[in-house]
Amino acid sequence: MIIDSSTMESAEEEEMFEQESDEGNSELSDSELQEAFAKGWLKPGMNVLVDKTKQFVNNVEGLKHCLADLRKDVPWVERLDMTNPPAKDVSLAEGQILNVKNGDVDAEDDFQREMFFYRQAQATVLDALPLLSKHGIPTKRPDDYFAEMAKSDQQMQKIRKKLISKQEILERSEKAKKLREQRKFGKKVQVEVIQKRQKEKKAMMTAVKKYQKGMTDKLDFLEGDKKKGKESAQGSNKAVNKRAPNSKRKYKDQRFGFGGKKSGKKWNTKESHNDVSAFRAKVANSKGSKGGNKGVKGGKQNKRPGKSTRKKIKSRS
Repeated sequence: MIIDSSTMESAEEEEMFEQESDEGNSELSDSELQEAFAKGWLKPGMNVLVDKTKQFVNNVEGLKHCLADLRKDVPWVERLDMTNPPAKDVSLAEGQILNVKNGDVDAEDDFQREMFFYRQAQATVLDALPLLSKHGIPTKRPDDYFAEMAKSDQQMQKIRKKLISKQEILERSEKAKKLREQRKFGKKVQVEVIQKRQKEKKAMMTAVKKYQKGMTDKLDFLEGDKKKGKESAQGSNKAVNKRAPNSKRKYKDQRFGFGGKKSGKKWNTKESHNDVSAFRAKVANSKGSKGGNKGVKGGKQNKRPGKSTRKKIKSRS
């Protein structure tokens, strides 16, 4: 018969671990569990979690006792219970009420939830103060009364710092947004200025080339901005003159009026077409040279003297 020594050692270790666990009432510390795991005493399948079945207790007597306590008809001063809807929101328009019910409040929305608590507490205070004063219960705190707040000063300081940090983040984001918009606008203006300069330079080079080739004798392109300033000044003066007529024009308008309709005066009509009283046959059929006044006899009244005649006249003078 052959006995494996390894199995014997493992069995002895398990017995020792069970003894130690029994001595410690199965409450081992973390260090002891780590030591047992290092020695190999903890193996899969040794520790199994068992779900205990829940035992439902139907304590009828206890429930009846609680119900009797709830049904006690005691004065309100002993109970101090209030059931109120949310108070009116002053920020809303006149006549409107904060229409928020328990089912409408989103539990995930912190602001909405806290505002509901605040409005409900405000309505409770407004209804409870008259009742307390009616029963003779003081509501004002004495000057020497010290009460610890629900939240400590450290907690309120943390909340304040968090709110300030959020506000600073919003301000920084708004500032960055404005800077981006300004950069875009500045870049656009810069591009427009560069394009305008290039256009002016191109026009100036074209004018210089025309002058060099003899196509023009004007040197207006050398004046540059001075010419533009003069043109703008002249344009402004013209605009002023158009807006306000001078005294001479006013006098003539006052004396002679503004005249009548001038457009369409020279249009031909049936009567003017048939009217031939101004027709002169001699003038129309007169024969004369090509260069000369038609209608003048011979057509040589204003003829230029010849070259030889002009030379004689010059030699005489």
